[in-house]
Amino acid sequence: MSVPHHVAIIMDGNGRWAGLRGWSRIKGHKEGVRAVEDILDAAAEAGIQHLSLYAFSTENWKRPSLEVSGLMALLRMYLRMFLPKLRRKGIRFHHLGSLEGLPEGVQRDIRALEESTADHTGMVFHLAVNYGSRLEITQAARRCVEAGLQPDEITEEAIAARLWTAGTPDVDLLIRTSGELRISNFLLWQAAYAEFYITECLWPDFRGPQLREALEAYANRERRFGGI
Repeated sequence: MSVPHHVAIIMDGNGRWAGLRGWSRIKGHKEGVRAVEDILDAAAEAGIQHLSLYAFSTENWKRPSLEVSGLMALLRMYLRMFLPKLRRKGIRFHHLGSLEGLPEGVQRDIRALEESTADHTGMVFHLAVNYGSRLEITQAARRCVEAGLQPDEITEEAIAARLWTAGTPDVDLLIRTSGELRISNFLLWQAAYAEFYITECLWPDFRGPQLREALEAYANRERRFGGI
């Protein structure tokens, strides 16, 4: 079976999952983290080289302050808990997004996890926190100007080298859970030729078997990249 090098997932449905059970949204987010742990294992076992998960967008700051503070606390707790798993699997952690604006504790934990796994040679786990693709592309263009590039030197390659994903292959398979049909400002540049897979499954219920179904669907597609 053809395995995608880079799989990106828009993890959607935590709140809806919790609401169906009469639970708080934070309870849904906690269960969503358990799904992340399962998917890390399943993706590594499948031979995926890069896994990008959309955890918190630049637009998510508009959510109720209580939910945002709960998410940041949850993030800190699990960033620390992830280390033993990442060490066992040889997975390298990489943050996608802007550190600016994140609580100082979250920034420290992100840097610590990146440093602690920097020598790992297995799958790369890209966690998008405070991520927005338009911001990413805007900042890349600004860096081109700051580097003194002339207009004819601002190429696709020059911009790609200044994205937060610099050095990472483009997305092969983009998965969205909960059945929503939008990309939500996630990896707009990198997913230009990605195959899309939409599932009604809510994120807390998306585990190894569901990932394998998505990979099987991907393997059965013919990618043309604009050709005939």
